[in-house]
Parts: sequence; C-alpha cells; structure tokens
Amino acid sequence: MKVLRDILYKVRLESVKGDTGISIRALCFDSNKSSNGSAFIAIKGSVTDGHEYIEAAIKKGAVAIICENIPAKLHPEVTYVEVTDSQLALAEMAANFYDHPSEKIRVIGVTGTNGKTTFATLCYDLFKNAGFKVGLLSTIVVKIDGFEISATHTTPDSIHIQQYLHQMAEAGVDFCFMEVSSHGIHQKRAHGIRFFGGVFTNITHDHLDYHKTFADYRDVKKSFFDLLTPSAFALTNIDDKNGQFMLQNTRAKKYTYALKTHADFKTSVLENTFEGLVLKIDQQEIYTKLIGRFNAYNLTAIYATAILSGIEKPEALRLLSQLQTARGRFQFFSTENRVKAIIDYAHTPDALENILETINEIRTGNEQLITVVGCGGNRDKQKRPVMGHVAAKLSNQVIFTSDNPRNEEPELIIHDIEKGVAPQDYKKTLSITDRYQAIKAACSMAKPDDIILIAGKGHETYQEIKGVRTDFDDLKIAKEILTQLNQ
Repeated sequence: MKVLRDILYKVRLESVKGDTGISIRALCFDSNKSSNGSAFIAIKGSVTDGHEYIEAAIKKGAVAIICENIPAKLHPEVTYVEVTDSQLALAEMAANFYDHPSEKIRVIGVTGTNGKTTFATLCYDLFKNAGFKVGLLSTIVVKIDGFEISATHTTPDSIHIQQYLHQMAEAGVDFCFMEVSSHGIHQKRAHGIRFFGGVFTNITHDHLDYHKTFADYRDVKKSFFDLLTPSAFALTNIDDKNGQFMLQNTRAKKYTYALKTHADFKTSVLENTFEGLVLKIDQQEIYTKLIGRFNAYNLTAIYATAILSGIEKPEALRLLSQLQTARGRFQFFSTENRVKAIIDYAHTPDALENILETINEIRTGNEQLITVVGCGGNRDKQKRPVMGHVAAKLSNQVIFTSDNPRNEEPELIIHDIEKGVAPQDYKKTLSITDRYQAIKAACSMAKPDDIILIAGKGHETYQEIKGVRTDFDDLKIAKEILTQLNQ
C-alpha cells in the first residue's frame, strides 16, 4: 500500500481535487481491473478513451482518478488528479509504486526492426553463463533468474514492466535485457526506467499502420536514445543508414558496431555455412553455431554489450562461441533424405530478404529453395506487395498463405502480397490459403537437398483467425509432415 502523493512524485500535475494523502493498493488503466483502493489512470487510446470508463472504475472501488480532463461529475470520496499526459503519468507512477527497481539492476534495452529478440535472448544466455543473475523481457517470454512467464507483447505495459523489474530486483538480478518496441516507446512505456545501456540493431519498413510514415517510425526509435542518461551507453549499428541518426542528441556514451565500415566493434565474416559462422571479432577468430550474416551483426552487438558491461574480451569471445540460436530465429532441421527446413520469424521485407539472401549465399545452387510466407491481418498493408516481390525474386518456388489473418479475409491479404510479384516471377508462385496445406505442399515438392523456408511466425505456436487463437506451430507441423513423407 502506497500514499498517492508519493506515487505522484515527478508527475506533471495540472490540478488536484481531493486528498492526495489517501492510500493506494494498486494501479490500473483498465476499468475492469479496478479494485478497492486502486488508482485508475484514464488513457486516450487509438480505439477507446479511458476517460469514458472513469465511472466504471469508481464503481469497482477506485479511490483516485488520474486523467487529462477532470469529469463534470465528481464523487466526494474520490481524489481526481489532472495531468498533462496520462501515458507518461502511468509510467512514472508505476516506477514510483514499485520503488524504482531499474535503479537496483542494470537494464539494457534493445530497439530496431529486426534482431531484438535474438539480441535480448542471447545476451540473457551469455550473461547467465558468465555467472550473473539475469532477467529477460522479450517477445517470446519474460524470465526472472530462470523463472519463466509467457509474454503477450514486445514491450509490456508500464505497470507490468515495473512489476517484472521489481521482481527481478527482489531476486537479486544483476542485468535485465529488454526489447523496446516502437509502440512501447511511443506509448511512454520505456519512461520511468533508468537504462544502463541502449542498443540499436537496424530500421526498415514496418508498423506503418501505426506510425503512418517511416520518418515517424524512425523518430520514435531515436527518442529511446534521447531518454538515456550520461552514465548509460548507446550502441548503434553504424552500417545501417540511420545508425548515426539514433545517436544524435543522446547524452549517453556513444559506441558503434559494424561489419562493413570502421567502428568501435568490428566483425568480419570468414565462413558462412549451414553449420555456422566463422567470424573475426577484434582480430580474434571464433566459430559459432549461429547462421547468416544478419546473425554476425547480432553477435557483434552482443559482444560489444558484454565488453561495455565489464566482461573481459577472452571470456566474452568464449561465451559468444557457445551461444545457440533463439527459438523461431533461423531454426532449422534436416531430414533423412537431406531436406532442410528453416523456421523464421521474418515478417518484414528486410528480414525476409536477409533470410533469403543468407540461404542463397550458403547454398550450392543446385538445390531448390521453396518459401512459404504470408502477412498478418489488421497490420501494415504497405509491406505486403514488397514481401511478395522479395519472396518471388529470391526463391525458386513460393507459396503464399495465411499468417495470422486476424479479422481480415486471408484471400484478400494474399491478393495484396501477389500484387508485388514481378511478371517474370509469376510462374514461381502458388497461393494456398490454409497454412497447414501450404506447408504440406512445400514439403511434398521438396526433393533431397532442397531447402524449405517457412517464414513469418517463428516462435509463435498459434494462429489467430476472427479473434480466435488455435494451436499452430510451424516447426512441429513441418517435422510431422516431413517425417510422414519419409516413411
């Protein structure tokens, strides 16, 4: 239980009606989760406005209302606090409520279009193997010193973030690795966190259904680095054309990494095969089981983070060489008749292009590359034809199918994807709406030594159609079908 005036510390207040000395048992921004003694923060969302649910929150027991507009109807037993920005107030109040846990552990945030989950997950593994107690806030899972909690968003809401960080601090966690999405940054969820470091992977076309323009998307990413304090480090991929832009105006100590250009942390790819990578990092050769040039970038960022966090170079390189791929990220297996199946989360044009170019770089050229890919419904429609163009251009055969159609008709999504296919690539394409049947068709087409890429869902174990989630695991299904075909 906390006193409201203490929870409001550093929150920009416009006016207050009532007693700020009341006790608060919990914070909430969903009126359905309001309870006796709670403070309800009314947030104006893209779909609903929390101000419309103030009365519902009070009926459920809320004793304090934090809002941008104080309602006309007031309850004498309720305290009303008017703020400039409810989302920012929520983030700061959550940090206050949980006693600023990020000041007790070293939180390293990673942002970018691609590579966030791989970076955060593998940093967690490396630092754990180095002997540290570690936490993870990722797309796939939340981990608190080994204890796992299923994740529902790339960046959880401000209350859950602070709650998780509080649990980590209580568990004695040394480092927490956190994915920081553009949605999370824009909605102020990263506020109230003192970051030990920030990492930028890359930025490409994505989430323009939310941010509307690429410039808005890029600027939101940059604002994360603007939040960093002078004691933090900011590490950027200088090979990305927006890498230097991310560091403009940041107060943090600036560092760069690259494969192509001069940087503070430089890596060269010596060998790139299905067995793994041979890299030269800081003039030292290492072998890793991770595959692809994009993973060379991930590994370089992880190595740099280890060094900037105080791990000695020889130990960092040793630990780097032991890392395994993150679930659903270029995860592959081979069958008895030498068919290779690769499962990857690639759901943006750039990520798909990276995966396909990596496969084409590694393959001998005699085997066929069969790609199964779709696009999510109720998301950025502009990228669909680009995905279709990239898939058809860089594959021998493409099957367009459903991803998570959500509330859209899958056939219409597939039609949008097909619009990007170049005329000379039409003959390579096939459309099968049912994802299971699409995967089955790809497996049936594959001959010995052929490669199947199943892209878009990666680690996800469900498919969402018309608001209903059903079990669907690309990796499990591909293994089952290929096993049956080999019998």
